[in-house]
Amino acid sequence: MKKISSYMLKYWYYYLLILVCMLMAIGLDMLYPQITKIIVNDVFQGGDMERLPKLLIAIVLIGIGRSVFGYFKEFTADKTGAKIGAEMRKELFAHIQGLSMDYFGKTNTGELMARVKDDIDHIWLVLGFIGMLVVEVIIHVASVLYCMFNLNWKLTIVPIIFMIASGTVAVLLEKKLDKVYDDISEENAELTTIAEENLAGVRTVKAFAREKFEIEKFLSHNKRYYDLNMRQAKVMVKYDPFFSFVAVLLPITVTVLGGVSVVKGEMDIGSLVAYVEYSRNCTWPMETLGWLANSVSAAVASRKKVKKIFAETSSVKETENPKKLDAVKGNIEFSHVSFAIDDTQILEDVSFKLEEGKTLGIMGATGSGKSSIVNLLQRFYDANSGQVLMEGVDVKELSLRQIRENISVVMQDVFLFSDTIKENIEMGQRGKLRLEDIRRAARSAQADGFIEEMEEQYETVIGERGVGLSGGQKQRISIARAMSKKSPILVLDDSTSALDMETEHEIQKTLNELTGTTKMIIAHRISAVRHADEIIYLENGRVAERGTHEELLAKKGLYYQTYQVQCNMS
Repeated sequence: MKKISSYMLKYWYYYLLILVCMLMAIGLDMLYPQITKIIVNDVFQGGDMERLPKLLIAIVLIGIGRSVFGYFKEFTADKTGAKIGAEMRKELFAHIQGLSMDYFGKTNTGELMARVKDDIDHIWLVLGFIGMLVVEVIIHVASVLYCMFNLNWKLTIVPIIFMIASGTVAVLLEKKLDKVYDDISEENAELTTIAEENLAGVRTVKAFAREKFEIEKFLSHNKRYYDLNMRQAKVMVKYDPFFSFVAVLLPITVTVLGGVSVVKGEMDIGSLVAYVEYSRNCTWPMETLGWLANSVSAAVASRKKVKKIFAETSSVKETENPKKLDAVKGNIEFSHVSFAIDDTQILEDVSFKLEEGKTLGIMGATGSGKSSIVNLLQRFYDANSGQVLMEGVDVKELSLRQIRENISVVMQDVFLFSDTIKENIEMGQRGKLRLEDIRRAARSAQADGFIEEMEEQYETVIGERGVGLSGGQKQRISIARAMSKKSPILVLDDSTSALDMETEHEIQKTLNELTGTTKMIIAHRISAVRHADEIIYLENGRVAERGTHEELLAKKGLYYQTYQVQCNMS
């Protein structure tokens, strides 16, 4: 994460404008009591009524000037904070996008959402409006004390004592709020995660009649979030009355003590009126101290959370000068690849070659490591030992962009965005495909039939994650997306599991007709892989059997047993 000062230096000219406007506004605030002093001493007591209209006009002009400079100060502060917030949010989001899959495996979506939105908001407020107020309070109070000191230095001891007391309480308040805001930030992330998961899985919740349980789970976290906010409120309520009391007590105290000075002849009435007016200028900074401490504490807690994410680094790193392949034809090789996550061994000594234009089928029981082969090929993870090669070059020596641009993947867990069908299909080549290309890809995936029956056809907006579509329809759109990309390597990870046998057969025909495309088909169904040039059968992360469909049947091993079971089921 870049230092806060680097963002501020980037927009120094905005901060300079804020400072100039602030100084002008404070200067006018300091001038007003001096005019009231002249009115009392020279006009009312001295009888110089001719000066009154000019002095009143001066007061009006001060009010107008104060409003104009105050407007530009606050608008510029808000604009600056918003600009920095947008930049920080963009950099945080880009950093998150660059993290490897293992990070997302251990981090909740709701937590990341809270960091990107709420925590950045807290930080940019302090770099904008709140930060401006903190600086203004310091300059304003220093200016007021200077003017008061010139009027009566002895009496100025009183507001100094009041301000020192207020500052001490503000520091204590900030320390108490710091831990509370840390807990609030954590619980906010937890609450967002639960809400996000529940709404995304609302069909599952309803299917299992789990509404009551999910509501209770949400309410338990909502109650904790409420309790933490009440802790914050109790801290504020405990200290805030002190600031309000001091703000009221200070003008009364200086009025009484100043009156004594007037009686003793140490001070004229005009100076007393001006002094009391200056003391009122001290009250608003004291009243805002609690609120400012509250906001600063929230920003400090949020910055710790955001900084923690920026400290995360991707376990999958590109080399400093990656090799660039002139062309990716589709030659893939796994050479003695082993892969583990934490202490769990997933793949062990897996080797195979897949030549350009050929098809490899991968089968195995759930958890045998089939999808991990896809993850390693795309460098979502790195192998612990062995090599994954593309065109004879270790994928660790290639750029992530070149690897992933040349692989079209139909994932096991289909994800569709809340957008039009057209946008979902052309995701891999957005803005580069004609509508006819999209239609052709949909036809290849046997998706054109149901799409063209819709009122808006390819412009139909589908719900979040494809809500409203059947599992088979979502899979076909996902296959169309991969087809439209026209990459030299096509990977289908159990991508026809939700399709009927007839639709799957039609898609298989289309895949068989794809020439010049290297295909890797991961499946549970024999029908999906039987035409592959080679089939490997994984068991406990190892290649237990390999060969063509006929060769594997002849061995009467695991593949044959699966074939028999599926034949009996059909």
